[in-house]
Amino acid sequence: MFLVDSHCHLDMLEANGNDLSQILLRAKEQDVKYLLNVCVSLADFPRVLTIAEKHDFISASLGVHPNEQENVSYETLIDLGKHPKVIAIGETGLDYFRSTGNLTWQRDRFREHIHAAITLQKPLIVHTREAQADTIQILKEEQAQTAGGVMHCFTENWEVAKKALDLGFYISFSGIVTFKNATTIQEVASKLPLESMLIETDSPYLAPIPHRGKPNEPAYVKHTAEFIAALRGISLAELAEKTTDNFFTLFKKAARPHV
Repeated sequence: MFLVDSHCHLDMLEANGNDLSQILLRAKEQDVKYLLNVCVSLADFPRVLTIAEKHDFISASLGVHPNEQENVSYETLIDLGKHPKVIAIGETGLDYFRSTGNLTWQRDRFREHIHAAITLQKPLIVHTREAQADTIQILKEEQAQTAGGVMHCFTENWEVAKKALDLGFYISFSGIVTFKNATTIQEVASKLPLESMLIETDSPYLAPIPHRGKPNEPAYVKHTAEFIAALRGISLAELAEKTTDNFFTLFKKAARPHV
């Protein structure tokens, strides 16, 4: 079996005092054989990239999370995003839950990321929270579908999912889908075409049941996969195969290991 954690923050796990070598070993023991280490700020990018450079089964992204108070230019994104280990731009997007006031700067920065992704032809990793309408509108206005991408850690309803699918975007589920009260997300996970699905941990956040409330890590993506497979009435092997194929279809610059 071959599982992919399509969105994790290994640099954060390491910064919190965890032994990264043991985290990666536990992931492999649970058949998690490829990881995308996602950047949330330019200050963190060197650490994100260094981890990816040390392992042929880890890639990196480049981006500034919408809640980060950090300026980034299109030119900087292009310059740093050319690195061969960088396979995606993000995470980027809009967050009206944690950021308040005049958020024109957040929307402008989202557009810069989209422009860079299109130029580099590297997919977008999109974060959206309480900003569904503006997120979809900006993706459409900037023709983000020409770069492609994924709505990461999806927590919206089926109507929002359909709008993302119409743009050719993938939908990625985190451990939240395993929570008992996550019925809206579970509905999306049951309806979503399997060819449009990815799975992730977003570790060190959002550990799935049975680890909810504890630090998350890539090995736990298997719990999310098992839950969605049961929800859809398919085998874990089928879900693993399809979501892994989807990952390498979307992130074309990721080198699929021979395992």
